[in-house]
Amino acid sequence: MKFRPLPVRRSLLLAAALLLGAAGTSSVPVYTVKGGDTLYSIARAHGTTVAELTRLNNLTGTGIEVGQTLRLPGEAASPPAPNSPAPSSPAPSPATPLPDPAPLPMPVPAGTSQIAGVTVSAPASLRMGDAFVLRLSGPRAGQATVRFPSEIGEDVRRPAEKLTPTGAAGEYVVLGRVVLSKTTPVVYEVQVGSDLVRGSIPLTGLGQVVQHLNLPPSISGKLEDPGRKAEDAAVEKAYARRTPQAWTRPFQPAVNVKAQSSAFGQPRTYVAGGPVLYHYGTDYPAPVGTAVTAVNDGVVVMAGKYPVRGGLVVIDHGAGLTSLYFHQSKVIARVGQKVTRGQKIGEVGSTGLSAGPHLHLEMRVRGEGTNPAGWMNRIWPK
Repeated sequence: MKFRPLPVRRSLLLAAALLLGAAGTSSVPVYTVKGGDTLYSIARAHGTTVAELTRLNNLTGTGIEVGQTLRLPGEAASPPAPNSPAPSSPAPSPATPLPDPAPLPMPVPAGTSQIAGVTVSAPASLRMGDAFVLRLSGPRAGQATVRFPSEIGEDVRRPAEKLTPTGAAGEYVVLGRVVLSKTTPVVYEVQVGSDLVRGSIPLTGLGQVVQHLNLPPSISGKLEDPGRKAEDAAVEKAYARRTPQAWTRPFQPAVNVKAQSSAFGQPRTYVAGGPVLYHYGTDYPAPVGTAVTAVNDGVVVMAGKYPVRGGLVVIDHGAGLTSLYFHQSKVIARVGQKVTRGQKIGEVGSTGLSAGPHLHLEMRVRGEGTNPAGWMNRIWPK
């Protein structure tokens, strides 16, 4: 078969069509997820929203992985499939574009900021595992709500929960938390009516090396105990409580010792080759029978012996704060009991996942572990 050359006019038209087609095609903007990224931080960096990223990438949740490729806004529209039906209604005319949504205000640096009737004070910087407070003052402070949108996409319970400040007479606080493993800044939003201010607090790590415990099977086997699932479920139920603040005095140590055997936030493995997990509390070595006391006023919501945490007491202090006391040899407190700061609730032991007598103390803000040292001798952390 012989091919005849196209007439000159048809050749020029075809070339022009190809050039126009190439000029109208743009590459799809993409982003490769890096360590410490969240959907929120990516959306903020590229001037979009978490909802838009979720839609563009057909995501079913906010979890992302390092190395994952995400499509960004501005990509070329996908061509219609062959023989696809025409849309049922025409797109809006270019002459009458839809209005853009009002942009959120950019985060202001950590420190003090203001909106109508409210002054917001935030810490200048934070570390992983810190508990902290936003301080709200002014005639409208009691009407404010607070969110931490930087929690979206993180491994955190109830991310970006809408929080109501605690306080009175124009002076209020909201508890914040920095989850272990977080490396990006904490972003907060304070809203009063239609007024909104956003702030950003820089963050640093703890710089700890991994601790390899290599526990013997007689101890590490408790991690596989059939009762662990019910134990974890009961603790999660305690974390979910939202009750009014119960304390008015500074927090105090739970045992009368100063030494620590394992620091808060220590990355560790329990068995050779096992996963690296964080230590969500602080360990205080003490002889068996040493008194364990409540760090502050509250209500006992768990008390008993459990496979992993051993002799356990959990106290709800209100405002989203719970304290937990592990590995006790004797539990004195009872569920439903109101306890006061310094009241004896049990005795040090080595029960559950423990290789020696000590108290493991945790201070959880809305379920996330925070450094107990940041609470001691203070009514609120920094």
